[in-house]
Amino acid sequence: MTMPVTETGTSPWQAFRRSVAGKIFLTSKGGIAGCYLIAIILLALLAPWITPYPYDVQNLSIAARPPDLAHPLGTDEFGRDVLSRIIYGARTSLSVSITAIAVSVFVGMCLGAAAAYFGGLIDRIITAAVDLTWSFPEILIALILVAIIGPGLNSTMFAIGIAYLAQFTRLTRAEILALKSETYIEATIGLGASHSHIIFRHLLPNAMAPVIICGMLATGDAIILEATLGFFGLGAQPPVPSWGAMMSSGTAQIFKAPWIIIFPGCAVAVTVIAINLFGDALIRALDIRSKLRDG
Repeated sequence: MTMPVTETGTSPWQAFRRSVAGKIFLTSKGGIAGCYLIAIILLALLAPWITPYPYDVQNLSIAARPPDLAHPLGTDEFGRDVLSRIIYGARTSLSVSITAIAVSVFVGMCLGAAAAYFGGLIDRIITAAVDLTWSFPEILIALILVAIIGPGLNSTMFAIGIAYLAQFTRLTRAEILALKSETYIEATIGLGASHSHIIFRHLLPNAMAPVIICGMLATGDAIILEATLGFFGLGAQPPVPSWGAMMSSGTAQIFKAPWIIIFPGCAVAVTVIAINLFGDALIRALDIRSKLRDG
């Protein structure tokens, strides 16, 4: 049986191998990382239907039970199934981190584009503001903001978004400054195109790839930051599970029931590693490093 051939003379398999997805998933690291991320996202989305136990039902008669057939990852100090809580915790940790980084990327791109395109006073104000946050570690900014606003998922998302805003703004500004000198941009300006048309139709689409990849890599850091805030009790509030909060509650049981803290910690570590490996594979597939070097 022969493989069907497209109009360009290449088979679908050859076309897939040459595509971005093919370059990522046909590499060992990128493929494994991509499959894991797809699996963890599906688990998070399908949590209400696939978890063996409710995440918030306590049963003190089986508190701190080690892993067995009934509870593959054991139970916590309140008799809640650790596996079910990790799956539900994925919903919390992933949704908070992805939403916060997505909003931060969008706002950062808009601010960076405005600063680079208009220049002058607007550039100085935006640059000074982002440089102020850039001079502090993300964890310090997040802790200060959550302490002011109060603990909870919304405040955690807001704090993470502000903490990572500077890097997306600075990266977008640098990309737009490089693109402004291109001939097609000068021609568009000469034809009398509006500022919004130039920014949103020509500049931002061409500056988007490095910023999006930076956002993907920052998502791994955001997961760690969300887990850190949850560990300090500033993230998701009980009984809503998050990986950081589960690790925090497990510290008191670390010698009696170490699985309570080990398994959520492994979930954080493996997810962050997978995101970094997938992001690196995406950088290689899009050849971002050489494009930035040539630019």
